Amino acid sequence: MRFYKKGDKKLLNAWAVYDWANSVYPLVISTAIFPIYFKSITKGESVDFLWFNSIENDAFIGYISSFTFLILAIISPLLSGIADHTGYKKLFMKFFCYLGAISCMLLYSFDLDNFDLGIIYYFFAVVGFWGSLVFYNSYLPDIANIDQQDITSAKGYSLGYLGSIILLIFCLFMMQFPEILNLNNQQQAVKISFVLVGVWWLVFSQYSFYYLPGRKHYNIKKSNLYSIETFLSGFNQLVDVLKQLKVNRKLRIFLFSFFIFTIPTQTIILLASYFGADLDEIGWKDAESMQTGLILAIIVIQILAAAGAYLSAKLSDIFGNIRTLIGINILWGIICFYGYFVTTPTEFYIAAGFIGLGMGGIQSLSRSTYSKLIDVKYSTSYFSFYDVSQKLSIVLGTALYATMDVFTGSIRLAILIFALFFIPSIFLLKQISKR
Repeated sequence: MRFYKKGDKKLLNAWAVYDWANSVYPLVISTAIFPIYFKSITKGESVDFLWFNSIENDAFIGYISSFTFLILAIISPLLSGIADHTGYKKLFMKFFCYLGAISCMLLYSFDLDNFDLGIIYYFFAVVGFWGSLVFYNSYLPDIANIDQQDITSAKGYSLGYLGSIILLIFCLFMMQFPEILNLNNQQQAVKISFVLVGVWWLVFSQYSFYYLPGRKHYNIKKSNLYSIETFLSGFNQLVDVLKQLKVNRKLRIFLFSFFIFTIPTQTIILLASYFGADLDEIGWKDAESMQTGLILAIIVIQILAAAGAYLSAKLSDIFGNIRTLIGINILWGIICFYGYFVTTPTEFYIAAGFIGLGMGGIQSLSRSTYSKLIDVKYSTSYFSFYDVSQKLSIVLGTALYATMDVFTGSIRLAILIFALFFIPSIFLLKQISKR
């Protein structure tokens, strides 16, 4: 296999294509189709799962998400340390990619009769997607020069946002006209959509895997990958990076700020569809208008997110990364405050548009900013802390979402509380800009 120099356009494009490959998961599974399908089969009632009984369906998704991200937060730093020590970054990335893609395909069997098994498939799909991201993100400082990282990160996210729309539109066509494709009904079209997500993810990721660099200058054989020595070396690698984090004050402050502003942003991105799908929260005329309106809002979010990613990269060239992130944090605070008062479809569409701009900007620029602050030699271990910060944020955010829903019957209070998180995050970012 040919190795490309750092900064080579072909290498940068291949890296960005993985966003195109895997972004169909968060759109189709997490945001657009699975939430509606989950609501339809549970019919707004409480659910039973394994040894747990009578859990409100929205709260159940929140708790499952919290548990999944907690598991990821525990295992990803150790795996990242092993990847840095052994050089098997691509191997780990492939493993989680294939785990997630295959789990998406297995969701075809998810219904009330196979509820427990379906939730387990959902769990592994989440693990696969987010598990692969820590290794994927850590490639950015390896393959892009500092002056290329903002625009490369933006390109990846933009490809992901736009590519996922293509598959979503096809899936919606299947759902709307199942008879044209000789399908039995809309439910079968929904299940085939889950399979298509896995196939899309698997197929397009191969282009990235072909060009992304593999192991170089490592003496550890694959047969020794699972040895105690490798495990301990990976742990020691992680400890070394943790010591460097304690010394690097700027990086530490950024991570803490990232942790805080990710609590509201990622939770809203992950669970906004469940809020929009609630007929008691938004004044949809009926269930059909709700589904149509929700899909339209999601498409608006994806298109504006692509624009937001590129806009943030351009603004960072003018004002710098930190000042641009402060501005995006202010935007998100306004979004959360406004979201508390959203009750009509029109207001929901307006919120969706600004969520799209804010989502693209904060996701893309956070990744590239962190990439510029770390030591490339230990990029995977460094990005594991970035990843853990993100996952723990989601654990807290989704738990807050679920708790508010259980005790108040609505998540509006959680949305309003989320607005307060941007005050300390902006304060911390300002400390970096002063240094």
